[in-house]
Amino acid sequence: MKARIRQWWEQLRESFWLVPAVMVLLGIGVALALLVVDRRGWVPMSVGGSSWLYNGGGTGARTLLGAIASSTIGVAGTVFSITIAALSLAAGQMGPRLLRNFTRDRGNQFTLGAFLGTFSYALMVLRSVRTQEEGAFTPHVALSFGMLLAFGCVATLVYFVGHMASRINVDTVIALVSDDVTDALEAWVVDASASPPLNDRAWDDATPVIDGRSGYLQQLEESRLADWAAEHGTALRLLVRRGDYIAPGAPVALMTVPVDGAAEAIAQATALGGSRGSYGDVEQTVRQLVEVAVRALSPGINDPHTAMSVLDRLGAALCGLAGKPLPGGVHSRGGRVALQVPTVTYESLCAVMFHMIRQHAQGNAALLIKLTDVLTVVLSAESDAGRKAVLDAHIAQVGADAARSLTNEGDAAEVRRRIRRFEALRSAGGAQRATARALLGTHDHA
Repeated sequence: MKARIRQWWEQLRESFWLVPAVMVLLGIGVALALLVVDRRGWVPMSVGGSSWLYNGGGTGARTLLGAIASSTIGVAGTVFSITIAALSLAAGQMGPRLLRNFTRDRGNQFTLGAFLGTFSYALMVLRSVRTQEEGAFTPHVALSFGMLLAFGCVATLVYFVGHMASRINVDTVIALVSDDVTDALEAWVVDASASPPLNDRAWDDATPVIDGRSGYLQQLEESRLADWAAEHGTALRLLVRRGDYIAPGAPVALMTVPVDGAAEAIAQATALGGSRGSYGDVEQTVRQLVEVAVRALSPGINDPHTAMSVLDRLGAALCGLAGKPLPGGVHSRGGRVALQVPTVTYESLCAVMFHMIRQHAQGNAALLIKLTDVLTVVLSAESDAGRKAVLDAHIAQVGADAARSLTNEGDAAEVRRRIRRFEALRSAGGAQRATARALLGTHDHA
C-alpha cells in the first residue's frame, strides 16, 4: 500500500496542475476573507479614507475588476501557449522524456497559478460589488488588494519570460538533469547493503511466483516484502527491478519454500505504471541525460559540444561514486536472507552511460577523445580494482572504434595517445611519480 501511495504522491508532485490549482483556491479564499473585512468594517476610517485604498464607486469598481479579470486570463493563455511551445522544442531537440523537467518546473507552475489565481480573485470580488441602485457596497480593501495582485502579475510575466528563456537553454537542461542523476546516485548509495546473497544453487528448486499484472515497476517496498518472507519462513528472489516491464503471466520472483499468498504480497509491495518512473530508478535517470547527448549527435542537430558537456557530467557522477559501496539488494532478517533484489551494478551503470554515446560517436574524433579523457578522469578518482577493470573494457572499445572509424591518421594518433595516457595511469598502481607523469601526459617520453 505504501508503494502505491508513494507512486501517487510522486505523480502528484510532478504534475503541472497542482500548484496552479492551489493558487486558484488561495485566490478564492483570500477574496472571501477580505470581503468579510470590508462588510464588517474592520478597517479604521482613517485608513479607509486614505489615498492608499480604492475610493471609487461601484461602477468604477466593476470596470476595474473586469479589466483585471480579462487581462489576467488573456495573459494566462499566452503563458500556456509559450509553455506548450517550449515543451515542443524540448521534445524535438532534447527528447520527450525530458518533458517532465518542464512540467514539474515550479517557476512555470507559479506563473500560470499567479494569473489564474488573480483571475479567480477578481471574479469573486466582482460578484459582491453593488451600485447605488442595488444597495451600494464597494469592497475597498478587496479592490485595493486586487490592484496589488495585478501589479504582481506584471512582475511575474517579466520573470516568466526570462525564466523560460533560460530553461530552454540546453546547458541549463543538462545541469538540471545531471542534478537529478547526482541525487539518484546519492540516494542509491545510502541504501547499500553489505549482506551476502544466497548461492545460485540455493534457488535450483525454488518455486516461481507468477504475476498477472502488466506495466513498468515504479515502486517497490523492499523492507515490507522482506518482513513478509521472514514471517512466513521463506526467501524471495525478485527477477525484476525498478524500471523493468512486468508481462502478465510471467514469473516475477522465486521462492525457496512454497507459501500461499506470495503473489498477493508482491502485488501489495509494488506499484506498476505505464512508463518508467525515475524515483529509485538510477538507470532511467542516467538515460535521460544520455538521450540529450545522443540527440545532439544526430545528423539533424549535429551539436557535439552538447554531447561533450553530457560526458563531463557523467564523469563527475562516477567520480562521486568513487570509494562508496553500491547496494547489493540483499535483505536479511534474523541472520538469514529474506529477500534478494536485482540491482544496478557499476558495470551496468557505465554501460548505460557510455555505450550509446560511443556508438553514435563513430567517426567523430573529438567525441572519442573526450570520452577517453572522461574515462581517464574517472580512473584517477577510482581505487577499486573491479571498477577499474570495467573502465578498461570501455577504453578498449573506444580504441577499437577509433581504429575502425577514423580515416584521418592524425585523429587516430591523438586518440591512441590519450589511450596510452589512460594505460599509464592504470599501470601506475598508485605510485606517486608514475601517477603524476601520467596525469601530465609525459609518459610517452619517459
